Amino acid sequence: MLSHDTGMENIDIRRLTVADRDWLVQQHKVHYAQAEGFDASFGVLVAGILDDFLAGHDPQREAGWIAWDGDLRLGSIFCVHLTAETAKLRLFLLVPEARGKRLGRRMLETCMGFARDVGYSDMQLWTHESHRAAGALYAQNGWHLVRSEPVVSFGQPNVEQHWEITLSPRP
Repeated sequence: MLSHDTGMENIDIRRLTVADRDWLVQQHKVHYAQAEGFDASFGVLVAGILDDFLAGHDPQREAGWIAWDGDLRLGSIFCVHLTAETAKLRLFLLVPEARGKRLGRRMLETCMGFARDVGYSDMQLWTHESHRAAGALYAQNGWHLVRSEPVVSFGQPNVEQHWEITLSPRP
């Protein structure tokens, strides 16, 4: 249960630690199995992404964050290196009870601000068309849908979406 039903004022967005790994894998596995019918291969993918990140990310150019309400984790977002100019947004997740409270916007702003501050000029991400609220959030924040394609992934038919944004300098 969140400590604030109407706001996210006391939510902390902290850097990922090794102690967050198992929680994050479990949340992705459970949420996407329930909401999307994804098979176990999705949890394996998330675990691999996290293990690679924890083993060798460049802390000057890559970061992961966990949103916390007291001792409860509420979500995650990552900025990882794709090319010298392009960052990739990954593992953006909010637990259901944290949605609709502008926390997703705060987390997206944190991630994009970091990417901008460390010198990336643009960002990319992929998601699924079924994540309509996430797509709306991206569009509201200047992202552009550049490609959609039908796929079968994690045991389910999906429409994969690829989004991009050019990061403008901070004012």
